[in-house]
Amino acid sequence: MSSYEILAQTQRQRVSDGETVSLLKGCEGSAQILVLVWPQLGDFDSLEYAWWLQREAETLSQRGIVVRAVGIGDRASGQKFCTYTGFPADSLFVDETAALHRELGLYQGLTLNPPGLQPRQAAWLNLMLMCAGIASPGTLREVLRGYTGDRRAPQLIGDDEVVKAGPLPPLTGKAFNLVGGSGFQRPIELATLRLRNMTEVLSHWSTYVPNAAYLTQRGGTFLLDGQGNLLYEHRDRGILGFAETMANPLAFLDDRVPAATQA
Repeated sequence: MSSYEILAQTQRQRVSDGETVSLLKGCEGSAQILVLVWPQLGDFDSLEYAWWLQREAETLSQRGIVVRAVGIGDRASGQKFCTYTGFPADSLFVDETAALHRELGLYQGLTLNPPGLQPRQAAWLNLMLMCAGIASPGTLREVLRGYTGDRRAPQLIGDDEVVKAGPLPPLTGKAFNLVGGSGFQRPIELATLRLRNMTEVLSHWSTYVPNAAYLTQRGGTFLLDGQGNLLYEHRDRGILGFAETMANPLAFLDDRVPAATQA
């Protein structure tokens, strides 16, 4: 069964109203459908991807791209996620057991099962090993990029924007000019946004991650046209590897959205 067929037949609980409906309900007639299958809603990747989508929301709308996302968690996870990220609750669905991820054959991550450990304990061990780069290619490089900056990436925090990422004091975007300039991703800038996400999740851990058994499960990105043809897919191979081009995770759209649909 193709990725489109699986997605088209999938029904999950919608966060906005708690109804179990087709994942692609309401997408009829859309020029393109961007389907994001996320790991845990408390995962770095899910939160960071949602941030990019909110940043580019107007552009996506102008291009006629409808977004649907499925994350691992329950409705309470989804509601907390939407409140924090601003991602629309009527576009987010939840999968409590990562069943869709398995149907699509997405990477489960490291699955060591040492004797004497409960499944959740083993999941934590595997997650820590993946954060160290084991069975998670590119993770350490991406962590480092968050600290060193990236001139290929856009500036992430506006000059007058205030970022609160405890235990750091509130910082404005202008503060990052002191360590690198402006107009591109400055040193420490992305790491600060990631710290803010980590602080949020750890403060509400049981809500974001009701079942830790799926901590290592990775996600995927699928772009479909109005006829159901798969235009693009990316299957995550590690933590902080949710995009082919992490400097601009939505860059793949530039080559795959017909110019006629762009405003």
